[in-house]
Amino acid sequence: MIEITDSPDIKQWREFVYDHPQGNIFQTPEMAEVYKRTKNYEPISLAVVDDATNEMLAVLLAVVIKEKGVLGSFSARLVIHGGPLFINDDQGMDAMRILMGYYNKISRKKSLYTLVRNMYDTSEVLSIFNSMGYGYVEHLNFLLDLNLSVSDLWGQLYKSRRNGINRAKRRGVRIEAVVNEDGIRVMYGLLKETYTDAKLPFADISLLQSIFDVLKQKDMAKLYLAKKGSMDLGTIVLLTYKDTIFDWYAGAPRRYSRLCPNDILVWHAIEWGTKNGFCIFDFGGAGSPKEEYGVREFKKQFGGKLVNFGRYMKIHSPIKMKIAEKGFEVYRKIK
Repeated sequence: MIEITDSPDIKQWREFVYDHPQGNIFQTPEMAEVYKRTKNYEPISLAVVDDATNEMLAVLLAVVIKEKGVLGSFSARLVIHGGPLFINDDQGMDAMRILMGYYNKISRKKSLYTLVRNMYDTSEVLSIFNSMGYGYVEHLNFLLDLNLSVSDLWGQLYKSRRNGINRAKRRGVRIEAVVNEDGIRVMYGLLKETYTDAKLPFADISLLQSIFDVLKQKDMAKLYLAKKGSMDLGTIVLLTYKDTIFDWYAGAPRRYSRLCPNDILVWHAIEWGTKNGFCIFDFGGAGSPKEEYGVREFKKQFGGKLVNFGRYMKIHSPIKMKIAEKGFEVYRKIK
């Protein structure tokens, strides 16, 4: 017999994810704690356990995200990043089916849709997702091999990126680690302005505070600012887990673009990673191959490998979804 629990044993959960070949920071109990502490976020933690052996067979961490203000409940969505994870045998596959079936029953009461953001090849479970009403959409990303030397990594940069990094250095841009709450407030201001310029909503400041309090204290996150003198130019939020650095959030207001803060922030992260034993720099997504996306071109020029792990999506409330889409169009216009 197997059991589904919404309160997995933390130690067992942590070890399951760490030992799993596709284990990633977004499926850890630490990330669940970040979500729990973030305003307008609600984690859903599920696991399948074998009653006879007490062995964990599968885990899933999802998060309900709502936008504050006018979008309200019509913005509620569920995101599963890098999951679910399950043991690699027939029993694990069965556990994954049962887990997703249970998740589907509770998810439709909590959100408009679920988006599964894949971090690796999930073709072996494509048919399971399809049978449960999830559609597959292509989504790109870049993965950079950090096993190379710094000089080799520098050599594979596009000329435009090398020029940007050199320009930033010539003009006195430096990178500083964020070490206190004052730095968190500065980071939030920079990210908020960047997202507002792009006409996109951004999370409450409690997300950054939670990353600082939970992940940074366990060496699972690095937070940096690009500065020139007393000016704060840009910021980056990196997640560090096992052998991978994940570029989660980054931003620099347009008025500072001539100083190239984004170029030097990413290069600092890459250089730091290769010097500290990391193997992969995950750029955190590069959009749909069917749409032009300026950020994709920027990320491409750091020399990573293009991958297309895609995403799965299931709409739980089609009527509310249409209302939400109209509301988001209005939101972008008034912003």
